[in-house]
Amino acid sequence: MSNASPAPSHAYPRAVLFDLLTALLDSWTVWNRAAGSETAGRAWRAEYLRRTYGCGAYVSYEQLVREAAAHTGLPLSAPQALEAEWLTLPAWDGARELLQALRPHCQLAVVTNCSKTLGHQAAALLGIDWDVVVTSEEAGFYKPDPRPYRMALDQLGVAASDAAFVAGSGYDLFGTSQVGLRTFWHNRVGLTRPDGAPAPDSEAPTLEPALDWIRHFNTTA
Repeated sequence: MSNASPAPSHAYPRAVLFDLLTALLDSWTVWNRAAGSETAGRAWRAEYLRRTYGCGAYVSYEQLVREAAAHTGLPLSAPQALEAEWLTLPAWDGARELLQALRPHCQLAVVTNCSKTLGHQAAALLGIDWDVVVTSEEAGFYKPDPRPYRMALDQLGVAASDAAFVAGSGYDLFGTSQVGLRTFWHNRVGLTRPDGAPAPDSEAPTLEPALDWIRHFNTTA
């Protein structure tokens, strides 16, 4: 991780925090492949998300993935295949380019619902020298509990008002709103915003508009 602070830039936030497994990495494709089909993978992933976003205090990520697979009728070979293919998680188009464009201007962090081992492995796939990587295991709680976001902000030494968040799941909107993080939702697969979730500050099906939104962060408050 980097210890050097980027040069300050008036319009940019001091830090940008990212969801990892849906905002930057295309974990959907790997889940679907492990499940054997898109339909089975979507059902499995939806059940996993329900469990992680509903359990609060950390329970083994790998355990929740296995439980969600069993609940949706998948064999144990499905979560085993997911873990075996973990290091093949592809980045979404534009993810690396966005991070490289932000690197001179902002601190960069990950806040992800994952185990420490798998979260840091996945973060390394982006090829960025992250300032902070916070996993739910390290925070002791799953998002959208506010504690993982606050842990990242504390480690960065940045107030929520001086930071932005790029989400991949609508569930993040519950947590970022509690913490006071303005949020761009990279809604790549066209998910419906969860009932009761606040609207994001900006939403798009690609990462391309995120850079412009972040660049004008301090002029649109």
